[in-house]
Amino acid sequence: MIELIPAIDIINGQCVRLTKGDYDQKTVYGNPLDMAQEFERIGYQRLHVVDLDGAKSKHIVNSEVLNHITKETKLTVDFGGGIKTDEDIEIAFNHGASMVTIGSIAVTEPDRFLGWLEKYGAERIILGADVRTGRISINGWKEDSSEDLLPFLKKYIDAGVKNVLCTEISKDGTLAGPAIDLYKQVMDAYPELHLIASGGVSSIDDIKALDAAGIPAVVFGKAIYEGKIDLRELINFKS
Repeated sequence: MIELIPAIDIINGQCVRLTKGDYDQKTVYGNPLDMAQEFERIGYQRLHVVDLDGAKSKHIVNSEVLNHITKETKLTVDFGGGIKTDEDIEIAFNHGASMVTIGSIAVTEPDRFLGWLEKYGAERIILGADVRTGRISINGWKEDSSEDLLPFLKKYIDAGVKNVLCTEISKDGTLAGPAIDLYKQVMDAYPELHLIASGGVSSIDDIKALDAAGIPAVVFGKAIYEGKIDLRELINFKS
């Protein structure tokens, strides 16, 4: 059964969602800790947290929000956004993250990424693969790299990566449905990969379709906050 991972994106200490990664298309939904505690009350065990200020600023900004969530809940939290240095990754782990999602550094400083993979282990490092028109995008989706998705993944899977969070940027925050064909392409190429699909989920039917396609995990956010997904109904589907 597909792993269900609610998402909280943070700007200025608040829970927000963007559309297609555009900081000018922002909707504020309230207090991140309140949301995390609600997810836990319903029965979710995992949470994806993104420091959007950090992604834009190229260093962690909202570490205290992460700290509050990990101290006040028992959720397993993976954290991303702004992790660029050894200090940043230590801040994330010291503030309670169980795992970190690393995207831009894997493009711009591959040796640093590989060093983190060796130091912290493949279970604690999630490779972020944010895709726009088939290529990896970096730095809060502000820049497109020359890296094509599948060769980029192969390079790091060969180095030991087991977990990949793949976001189709054109779908993110749109409620237009997930990029199932893209995720199936990745799974066909790397069937042992723990792939986390992200972007476009608008309904429980979308999640069922991902599950039917054999996608191991899914992150979803806007559909929660816009009332498109009933979290209690969804968790019952899983069980």
